[in-house]
Amino acid sequence: MAIHWEDRSQEPEPTVNPTAGPHENPYLIGVGRADCTGPPGDVPLMGYANLEQTAAGIHTRLFSRAFIVDNGSKRVVFVTADIGMVSQRLRLEVLKELEVKYGNLYRQDNVILSGTHTHSGLGGYFQYTLFMITSKGYIKPSIKAIVNGIVKSIEIAHRNIKPGRIYMSKGELEESNLNRSPHSYLNNPAEERNKYKSNTDKQVTLLKFTDLDGDGLGMLSWFAVHAVSMNYTNQMVSSDNMGYASYLLEQEKNIGFLPGEGPFVAAFASSNLGDASPNIRGPFCANTGLPCDYLNSSCPIGGLKMCVALGPAGSDMFNNTKIIGENIFKRAKDLYGKARQEVRGPLHAAHQWVNMTDVTVQLNSTHTVRNLHSKPNLWTCKTTQGAKPKSVSQVTKNGDPFWDGIRDALLGAPSNETQDCHQPKPILFSTGEMTWPLPWHPISTTGTFSNAEVVVAGLCNIYTHYITTYEEYQIQRYEGASTIYGPHTLSAYIQKFRGLAKAIAEVRTTYCTLPKGPEPPFFKDSQLFSLLPAAAVDKKPINTTFGEVLEQVDPEYTVGDVASVTFVAGNPRHSGDMVRDKTFVTVEKYHNSTASWDVVHTDASWETRFHWLKNGAESNATIEWHIPLSAQAGSYRIRHFGHYKQRKGFLETVIMAYEGVSDVFRVSKITYYY
Repeated sequence: MAIHWEDRSQEPEPTVNPTAGPHENPYLIGVGRADCTGPPGDVPLMGYANLEQTAAGIHTRLFSRAFIVDNGSKRVVFVTADIGMVSQRLRLEVLKELEVKYGNLYRQDNVILSGTHTHSGLGGYFQYTLFMITSKGYIKPSIKAIVNGIVKSIEIAHRNIKPGRIYMSKGELEESNLNRSPHSYLNNPAEERNKYKSNTDKQVTLLKFTDLDGDGLGMLSWFAVHAVSMNYTNQMVSSDNMGYASYLLEQEKNIGFLPGEGPFVAAFASSNLGDASPNIRGPFCANTGLPCDYLNSSCPIGGLKMCVALGPAGSDMFNNTKIIGENIFKRAKDLYGKARQEVRGPLHAAHQWVNMTDVTVQLNSTHTVRNLHSKPNLWTCKTTQGAKPKSVSQVTKNGDPFWDGIRDALLGAPSNETQDCHQPKPILFSTGEMTWPLPWHPISTTGTFSNAEVVVAGLCNIYTHYITTYEEYQIQRYEGASTIYGPHTLSAYIQKFRGLAKAIAEVRTTYCTLPKGPEPPFFKDSQLFSLLPAAAVDKKPINTTFGEVLEQVDPEYTVGDVASVTFVAGNPRHSGDMVRDKTFVTVEKYHNSTASWDVVHTDASWETRFHWLKNGAESNATIEWHIPLSAQAGSYRIRHFGHYKQRKGFLETVIMAYEGVSDVFRVSKITYYY
């Protein structure tokens, strides 16, 4: 899908208020934000494909951020959500809900949904077998929370539409991303590589939205970096580095509001982040501290499992997230303040469904190739960012007898046609030829530009793994091995986007002039499966109640300390959608003048951590408050909210709410003695 704002401003940068002077008719602009966290217990996190990495609390909440732009005749919606990626099923569910609420106002041809690519959001929202296996199936509470959050963010943006202006700014950001596959990149032609200063895209592109008085409504930016500062050992839901950048800018703009509240919406969306890692110190051997093998990302002792990538703070994933997020925030804040180039003119959008298994690619004026007619395929490798099968090397062109034998016995060998199509990739799973119990991958049928600034918005509308150049595909590191439509995938995408761009330029975006393409399937719920058992009835220690304190806070803390309290808890899954836009945690300060408690932090705050600790049918909730240096001296308390399931009669169960509160404790500022 492509959208186009036409930038017609070439005048010098103004030295006064950017809204001063004559303008064309303004756009109508709406911004909105809503919670899309979901149940932070038991559900697998999406990104590392590690079934043992299940949610067990909240580091930061997840939000969907929506931007609506209307020029009086056309309207587009761009949404970026704190999730791993947008699945086809998720998009179809959102479009269904929007149709119920708004008729044909918001449609598949003017709604773009994007994911930030955090690997610490909930999984379970795909309808294809491969993704269901790696996230314990199709999990309704998970997808429901995401759909509801996205739709609500669009509702808020729709409700808040007002006349306004859009300004663009761009600049580079250093020391915040690293090419994790430089060996593959070097296989690109020298004349191509010489066009760029770096082997990683450093550009930040930013749109500033204001009302007609110049007051800020929101900001939308794109930067190429994986949201994987929180590594595969993390079990708390987290928006990662991009979410922290949003948190910082929104807190600065929405003074007096708690996180996730306030009118200003700051979105940091994913871009061309395929090989861009935030682990800027690169891969090292955990047991020796020496760099990993350049080609295979392995270690002399310990092999693949010992090779891990380190962020700017080494192995401290929380500080890594903080540093990278702050870098992105600071650059965006600077660009936001400097944004003077106004975006004006027509607004267009084009959308088309494409069967990527049946594309003829025009390589040049005399040669075409149709090797995409084979089905999508994967060879699963290990990256230095996560846990993958440990017997599979980063670079491999010969397959592996052990994995190939299991594949052939259980699923069947790939066809000769498919193997020829994907050379030099050895095929582990011929996912495009596998249809039981459901397809394993999404496949088959089921004006002019002037002064254009092209932005690649990543992970939009559907997830199709990676897209490498033809040359990088030949190396078959992780990115090439995960390019599922073969070596000419990039050329096919470019060809299709060229067609969309032409349709926009010629204002041919209606279905009668731009073919709609084959509609994707929408599988019935009865066809989908879940491997996540229902949450059991909650139990508690003898002579305790839910919400009772097991480990109490200390009576006094100093800023910079960590206040901690542990409660008897229920399974967070029992809270379901009841805690959307609410919280499991509050930190409250006592005000003597009013004799009342004010909430200063929730579980959406960076400063709090909600750890859910499960022990059979019993569980505890440990709440940490990492007291910031900016905290005021005074009296505080920590509260925990949740739900538990209990039996009512022989077969019936009921969900009950509970809450707990810590003792009051004092926080003081650091006193220095000279």
